Amino acid sequence: MTETDRAGAPAAEPAGHNDPAPAEADLRSVGVDPDYWYPVALSRRVRRERVLATAFAGERIALFRGRSGEVHALEDRCAHRQVPLSMGVVEGDTLRCRYHAWAYRGDGRISQIPYLAKGDRRPPRGVRGYPVREAYGLVFVFPGDPRRAAATPLPELPAFGSPRYRTMTYSRTVRCHYSFMHENLLDMNHQFLHRGVVGRLHPRLLGYEADERSVEARYLFTHAGGKRNRSAGLLAAEGIGGGTADVMTIRTEYPYQTLDLVPENAERPAFRLWAAYVPEDAEQRTCHAYGLLMIEKPGIPGLLQLAWPFIRRFTERVFAEDRMAVEAEQRAWDEQGEDRNHEVFPLILDVREVLRANGVPLRTRPAAYGGAAPCDAVRDQE
Repeated sequence: MTETDRAGAPAAEPAGHNDPAPAEADLRSVGVDPDYWYPVALSRRVRRERVLATAFAGERIALFRGRSGEVHALEDRCAHRQVPLSMGVVEGDTLRCRYHAWAYRGDGRISQIPYLAKGDRRPPRGVRGYPVREAYGLVFVFPGDPRRAAATPLPELPAFGSPRYRTMTYSRTVRCHYSFMHENLLDMNHQFLHRGVVGRLHPRLLGYEADERSVEARYLFTHAGGKRNRSAGLLAAEGIGGGTADVMTIRTEYPYQTLDLVPENAERPAFRLWAAYVPEDAEQRTCHAYGLLMIEKPGIPGLLQLAWPFIRRFTERVFAEDRMAVEAEQRAWDEQGEDRNHEVFPLILDVREVLRANGVPLRTRPAAYGGAAPCDAVRDQE
């Protein structure tokens, strides 16, 4: 993998850094490793004694919060007739299928079949229960080997609970392979796309490091003119740090991504972003982007609260432009049936290598199951 010097000039490029070799797996056909904690819903969407349908990579998951307040995650099918448990009813801390009222505990075990009599055929034990945790206003599930869940940490976000920062939460469906999202955020050379929002921004790559599991890039941003949305200045703490150049550090540490922006003369980031791109369908051509934007509170009391709706509008517009681009990339892949991408930026070639090496082969499923959009009810939430 490559590393650039502090002046931004790339080091000598290895011979293998051309277009992907024919024998290399097409990254857009590589699935995410399930042995991590993935957010699948906003905590506030999983209401007490209610059930919510969601999904991970074609696996339908029913989330329910019992009377005690604890959230549970079950395979979204009744072991009896395969009717989705997300259609069911929460009673206390159990989930009852709407069809024949089979009841399930939070671990997926069947706790009651109302009409079962002595001598009846022995019923199944239940359905799969997923390890689940709540943190940062999100519900995380561990869709991989449950034996690894306890030893696998959740992402650490110290700014989330800091009194210095206030968090804006994002939850949006994007119709593309998750790898396009990693590339989009890491490759800041696409600022021409956002010129109507941020003006003429000039990003200069200061350097980057890459290893087997991560890629971290540092950019120097300068504003070269053009109309800049006022909310962009608020977000970058203009008038607080008093600078005209920002240093942005972006990191893909598999499978998550982070971004820190430090204005010139500032002591700490003006904002910190954490993002996860969770595949929804079995082919992993649609993902759900969860983001936590932690914004530093300015010294003037109440200023951030007043600016909050304007910052939200600005970030939504930037995200909408990014989504337009990555969904167009996915459509091109679908139409061409292969990745004809001709990438020249070593940083992106390296992040592709990280995503490919840490991913897993996609599992094939019947088209009627894997091709369906699994959770329309939770799309595009705020």
